[in-house]
Amino acid sequence: MTKWRRQETVAAILFLGPSLVGFSVFYLVPFAGGVVYSLLDSPVRGRFVGLANYAALLASRAFLTALRNTALFSALCLPLAVALSLVLALLLVGRSRHVRTFRLVFITPLVVPIASVALVWQLGLGRWGALNGMLVRLGMSPVDWMNTPWSRVALLALYLWKNLGYGMVLFLVGLQAIPGEYYEAAAMDGAGRWRRFRSITCVYLTPTAFFVLIISIVNSFKVFREAYLMAGAYPDERIYMLQHYMNNTFRSLDYQRLTSAAVLMAAAVYLIVLCLFGVERRIGQNIG
Repeated sequence: MTKWRRQETVAAILFLGPSLVGFSVFYLVPFAGGVVYSLLDSPVRGRFVGLANYAALLASRAFLTALRNTALFSALCLPLAVALSLVLALLLVGRSRHVRTFRLVFITPLVVPIASVALVWQLGLGRWGALNGMLVRLGMSPVDWMNTPWSRVALLALYLWKNLGYGMVLFLVGLQAIPGEYYEAAAMDGAGRWRRFRSITCVYLTPTAFFVLIISIVNSFKVFREAYLMAGAYPDERIYMLQHYMNNTFRSLDYQRLTSAAVLMAAAVYLIVLCLFGVERRIGQNIG
């Protein structure tokens, strides 16, 4: 038995080794180097300054603006992403031809390159885009939508359009895994639609909902791509995200603030995901 376990351990190491090496070389080691640089006053022969770089970062108005915008965007998009993905899955859980067509419509944005997506949205919302063309025909002046209070709404709509399909697919898989006998038994006991949804569907979709939530959190921190392609490196203040700040500090070679911001962002994402896993584990134990 011990020999068999040893052989399994060796086989696991051989299979996981290339991935672990790649992860260490391209992610773990650079991140560790970033943590070290965030504690120095210069990347070249720098001296240790402790948390001075973090204090300077938290006193920066640009960083605080980016942090506030990122937090607000995540607070808006996460509940919408989870709720709308679930609603779409409930509406498209059937097997008819029209249902399959609508599924394809919502899944298509997943395979479209983000550059193409941003270009299409620019054609619609740009200074000389289709929407402004309609306004001009109505006798109104064109509006630079990405430099108005509507910029955050436009970015949120783009995020949801791009990511809802993935959450919908996950919820569809979760719905199809729920035994139909549970609904039949509940209906025979007199449970209505809302009670069946609350006591059966929501309970058994809890693990899926947490996974969709975690994926949505990760994608919300990657929305910089869309904002950058649609509005540039210095967009309207309402959509100036943490990634904008880090990208601009990289261009100005301010490595201390760049690494400090990256460490804080990574720590925030890690803590949020860790808390969510703890809550999901508790709920799973209660369900069990």
